[in-house]
Amino acid sequence: MSDLIALLRGSLAAGEPAALVEIAEIKGSTPREAGALMLVTPRGIAGTIGGGALEFRAIDAALVMLADGRPDEIMELPLGPELGQCCGGWVSLHLSVADGACLARLERRQAEEAAARPSILIFGAGHVGRALAQALALLPFRISLIDTRAEMLAGLPSEVETHVAALPESLVGEAPAHAAYAVMTHDHALDFLIAEAALRRGDAAYVGMIGSATKREQFRRHLVRGDLGESISRLTLPIGGSSVKDKRPAVIAALAAAEMTSCLLLRQQEIVTDRLAAAPAGCNSAAAG
Repeated sequence: MSDLIALLRGSLAAGEPAALVEIAEIKGSTPREAGALMLVTPRGIAGTIGGGALEFRAIDAALVMLADGRPDEIMELPLGPELGQCCGGWVSLHLSVADGACLARLERRQAEEAAARPSILIFGAGHVGRALAQALALLPFRISLIDTRAEMLAGLPSEVETHVAALPESLVGEAPAHAAYAVMTHDHALDFLIAEAALRRGDAAYVGMIGSATKREQFRRHLVRGDLGESISRLTLPIGGSSVKDKRPAVIAALAAAEMTSCLLLRQQEIVTDRLAAAPAGCNSAAAG
């Protein structure tokens, strides 16, 4: 969304025309979901509605619409017979001229989507913690990396929020509902405190801890003593699973990022789908964004 907004802002400042292409409705198998956006200008394109022949057809139509001076257009395209795409579904596209009001609506939508992003709290800025934060930085999450050592939190992507905490476990109680927790500090006892606090919340979308089968058994015994024995079934330990026998930090991070993405985005997809169904985001809609 950021690149789309930047392109539109630049086009408006330069007095150049721009068209917003939105997937208004889908049926069957399609490359993108309803609500996906693409901006088309004579000098550039941002966003995507799925690529391939569908996107090429939409770009051509948007440029023709701008050249003809028309304010909007509806395109209904069967992907298989019309475009030769193997998806085989059906897509309705809404093309509209993007103006200042459209920019404001897109900025509001971006802010709303950012506020609704699922949260991931990574405890421990060692090799794996930093690799995990970097792996997640390109994904639609709010990422926090937490450590007791300030020097470990430098040099990370701007998308990663960093927190120095003397008592990291205390931040679990302040986390948003349905957050994910990845626990990988330099201290096993601290790992246990953080993971136990996350499991006690009862609303965590994911609780993962770095470690071995032996560490899992030790933690299970710890939970039993604290009347939380059954909660071990909600703990992912080791993070990233055990099928890939590779302990390089970047590999562990990639596997753990995939686990968390599946857990968090399945729930987020339901929320976003409901919101888009209630309020389409097209630039000519008063309810947009």
